[in-house]
Amino acid sequence: QVQLVEAGGGLVQAGGSLRLSCAASGLTFSSYTMAWFRQAPGKDQEFVATIKWSGAPTNYADSVKGRFTISRDNAKNTVYLQMNSLKPEDTAVYYCAAKHRYGLGSAYDYWGQGTQVTVSS
Repeated sequence: QVQLVEAGGGLVQAGGSLRLSCAASGLTFSSYTMAWFRQAPGKDQEFVATIKWSGAPTNYADSVKGRFTISRDNAKNTVYLQMNSLKPEDTAVYYCAAKHRYGLGSAYDYWGQGTQVTVSS
């Protein structure tokens, strides 16, 4: 049974930082591209960042480029999202997702349950 468990969300003031983590189990983590998405209340789900199974390349949404950093530790089956210079518009539920390196199409195979990030102004 595959599980993706996010942690690290919380309440932070604008300009602050948070580090999200996503621990994976039940899959061969090093064979999966990992990504972070987010969804704010009343808005569609939004892509945030992705990292290939090998650790590179990474890709970011324009809205977070230069402020967020995605990384992974294949030995710990964990992907991270370091979020700096947070803004109120970053407030959302953040989800991690996994897609097999040989998977067809753009859909992700597995999703976590999400962690809430709230940025106060």
